[in-house]
Amino acid sequence: MKQKGRFTRKLYAAAICCSLLLTAASPAPARADAIWDRWVAAEAAVKQGNPAAAVPHWEFLVKHYEQLGDYQGAALFSGSLNEYYDSIKEYDKAIEYYELENKFWLLHGKDWGAVDLIRAEQIRTTIDLYMSTDEEEELKRQAAPKNGKLAKFEPEYGTYIGLYSEQDPKMLNFFTRSEQFYDKKHALYLTYGPVSKDFPTQFANRAKEAGAAIQIAWEPSQGLDAVTEDIVRSFAKGAKASGIPIFLRYASEMNGNWVPWHGDPQKYIEKFRMVHRIMAEEAPNVAMVWSPGDVPMYSMDAYYPGDDVVDWVGVSLYSEPYENGDPAQGNMQATSPVERLDYLYKTYADRKPLMISETAVSHYAHIPQESFTEYGTLNLQRLYDIMPKKYPRLKSITYFNVNLADRESRNNYLLRDNERMYELYRKLIASPYYLTKVENNAKPADHIGHVKVTDGLAFAKQTKLTPFVKIPDIYIGKLEYYLNGELLETQTKPPYGIDLKAGSVPENSQIELAVYNHDGRKVGSKSFTLSSEVSVAIDNKLQSYEQPPVIREGSTLAPLRAIFEAMGAVVEWDPTSKTATAKKGDITVTIQIGNPIAEKNGQKVTLDMAAQLVNGYTMAPARFVAEAFGGKVGWDATTRTVQITTNGNTAALPHSSTQQTTAQPSEPADEQKPDSTQESGWRSKLQTIASAASGLFHRVKTWLTAKL
Repeated sequence: MKQKGRFTRKLYAAAICCSLLLTAASPAPARADAIWDRWVAAEAAVKQGNPAAAVPHWEFLVKHYEQLGDYQGAALFSGSLNEYYDSIKEYDKAIEYYELENKFWLLHGKDWGAVDLIRAEQIRTTIDLYMSTDEEEELKRQAAPKNGKLAKFEPEYGTYIGLYSEQDPKMLNFFTRSEQFYDKKHALYLTYGPVSKDFPTQFANRAKEAGAAIQIAWEPSQGLDAVTEDIVRSFAKGAKASGIPIFLRYASEMNGNWVPWHGDPQKYIEKFRMVHRIMAEEAPNVAMVWSPGDVPMYSMDAYYPGDDVVDWVGVSLYSEPYENGDPAQGNMQATSPVERLDYLYKTYADRKPLMISETAVSHYAHIPQESFTEYGTLNLQRLYDIMPKKYPRLKSITYFNVNLADRESRNNYLLRDNERMYELYRKLIASPYYLTKVENNAKPADHIGHVKVTDGLAFAKQTKLTPFVKIPDIYIGKLEYYLNGELLETQTKPPYGIDLKAGSVPENSQIELAVYNHDGRKVGSKSFTLSSEVSVAIDNKLQSYEQPPVIREGSTLAPLRAIFEAMGAVVEWDPTSKTATAKKGDITVTIQIGNPIAEKNGQKVTLDMAAQLVNGYTMAPARFVAEAFGGKVGWDATTRTVQITTNGNTAALPHSSTQQTTAQPSEPADEQKPDSTQESGWRSKLQTIASAASGLFHRVKTWLTAKL
């Protein structure tokens, strides 16, 4: 694709040289001479084997033609610059001019710059981290449409797993075998059918037997005129009778000239709207899917039939080492599936859930007879482990499990033909985030999702960090994970990612990810600031607070109101005196902001630390808060969790300690935070000292090794 696009533009460049010069000459002949001199100087430098000397001339010409509004000239000279910087591996400058070339071609009315965006992404170094979390409100928020209204069959968050299994010789269309082969059910199964055929009743029955939904790629192979009211209505009645959720992917990949329904956007839209109308009348169990191919990128929008008739937006997206499986057509190993969803996601995800209607990753190219296991596993993880994290409105992925040995792309996508691909797929879909039942408002059973790691983010108890790494060298030799300068783990193959416990990540820790290529050369690194939070569990049930516990001067402060109310107390707040009063049975407790003395039934109690307002919440020493109404307190240092039991049975708390912990009350709108005692404070300080010492030892060892 890239080579083909470049060749086209070079021919075009030769054809328009004269027109560019005439354009420059029209307003000022003297100026035309100066422009001509720049052209000549640049060409001479290239012929002499010194393209670096041409760079200032190309840069001048880009700005000149942009100022004239002659965007074709600006695009062509941007192309000269990006090719030069790409050739000398100055990738940041190359990316700048690839993106400019695309911009200028669009301004000129051409979509030729799409290949430049592909190349820009191929050479862009990306190092991102995603973190698991059970903050359900945040997970729902990032996965919700802009208007907040979920589409038909749309999960709140999470992603359906789908499969095309018909050409898998062991599974075929016996969907009840899914758990046997993949250790998990699939939520939906894909079938293809021409518009001229009846509804696939047998296929639907087998899906129903497995508790699954179906996706139907319904194709007007005889052209759009063959799609009539009678045919659609008959099909709709069969769909309704099936009694299962159906994703109807009508006339997909319409933006590509390889399908017979391409070429007339207006007629396509009319037919799509008719199909939607009839399905709405006859088959309410059908969700309409509008699903272009990921390329050509800029031609898909003309076919969009409207928000009122589209339930889901899909895309066909395949990862293969060579374009169309042919090395002669272009090497695509540097292209990952991740960035290829960007345009569609940015255009439609704010209002429609997205699905990858059909996708696959090649592990063998039949034309050159090359195995690509490393390519396959690298991009299979990107597809199933990175894309749902990066694109939280991506809510369904269907794998096209086929070996195309003698047709079409001549790639082998069949998972079972490559043991590493097969095992990796099973491992990736094992996550509860991959949903197995299609229903409205579905979500993962463990209520866990992922957020992108940004500086200052914090997690509670434990988390998993998943990196997305992409380098110009394509293949990753190894990843190294450092915590506060200390090497935690080294990984050399997918799936990449590490688990962290809160106890090992003090506030404002530095997580560094170092990336090496196959030659062992470090080609990139990135650091992230990450903290852990103190958690509170009451009777082994983890609590969730808007204002989580904090540690102040070695004491753990907890949101008072939330803990008191969880223990059955009634709390009142006096804003004048900033005093909270809590009552339960014959016990009354009062605590005042800033006062180190609290009262319990009139008896004074000295606190380790006075209650404080933190972000509007009254925070008090956790032990006092827990014990004020008869609770017992333990501390799990591994996960930084304050364990409160209301039945007095601290022995029921595994891994808990008896360190002193203090707590103070909070105002009516407040939550609660755990406290630590002097012992926990010293432990925290000792952990910090130990971490620093370990980091110093690592640096000294590295220095001595280098010296010796």
